[in-house]
Amino acid sequence: MRYYSIIIPVYNRPDEVDDLLRSLTAQRYRRFEVVLVEDGSTRPCRDVAERYAEQLNIRYFAIPNGGPSGARNYGAAQSQGDYLLILDSDVVLPETYLEAVDRALDENPADAFGGPDCAHPSFTPIQKAISYAMTSFFTTGGIRGGKKKLDKFYPRSFNMGIRRDVFQALQGFDTTMRYGEDIDFSIRIIRSGYRTVLFPEAFVYHKRRTTFHQFFRQVEHSGEARIALTVKYPETLKLVHCLPALFVVGTFCLLVAGVWWTGLYALLLFYMVLIFLDATWQNGRNVRIGLLAVVASFTQLFGYGIGFIRARLGLIH
Repeated sequence: MRYYSIIIPVYNRPDEVDDLLRSLTAQRYRRFEVVLVEDGSTRPCRDVAERYAEQLNIRYFAIPNGGPSGARNYGAAQSQGDYLLILDSDVVLPETYLEAVDRALDENPADAFGGPDCAHPSFTPIQKAISYAMTSFFTTGGIRGGKKKLDKFYPRSFNMGIRRDVFQALQGFDTTMRYGEDIDFSIRIIRSGYRTVLFPEAFVYHKRRTTFHQFFRQVEHSGEARIALTVKYPETLKLVHCLPALFVVGTFCLLVAGVWWTGLYALLLFYMVLIFLDATWQNGRNVRIGLLAVVASFTQLFGYGIGFIRARLGLIH
């Protein structure tokens, strides 16, 4: 039977870590350890980890702040599992998560893998709206963590699994990258000839950000990261990566053109209504979430697009 090491980097999120560890105590598959790496937090979660010491095989490490890549690499170096499962500290796992991973590896062996993310019923309306914006066909093309994808599957660090020997061979995450380090790692995995697979049943509940301002900053960094990745791997840039930037430019032109482009105003309104209806339906006909999803979707498109444009023009440092 496989033994898994769950690597969790954490920075100032003791409450979220508590929720994640609680969900790990409910896992049906029990052959795993937890390696929790505190990345220079000012609000440490040592006490949280100690509360679960009798329920989980958990080890806690505190290191100077150096970013999530360094924390993940440190945790991997301390781990003992055959496979490493790398999770963000703000996810919660269904009780079937590890069971689904192990079954999927039996059915479809992979060197590296990942699963989708979604919103838990207990999440706030804003969190559910943001989750919709990050996974919807009408915003990201439905490619983020879902069954549809551009070409190959690129595991993301909120829900990533990898064979221990593969991680070691590639020397883990690039600690010099400010953003986009997980996509960089996935690109290196694929380029090295290893096999990556999406496991749809191995999903996590991802809390994401709790305000639209935080969400804007997150997706703005994602837009910046895409340019950094394009500089490093030019062939990885696809049309879908450029669409948010085109949306920003197009909306700006629309506002400048004013009444002369009334047809495009109608098109923009139609897009908003489409998002509203789809998000409302997907969230149990909750009109409030539908309205918030419109705001979240425009936040996602503008944040990513602005980050992409600023990085392309060299306006960030």
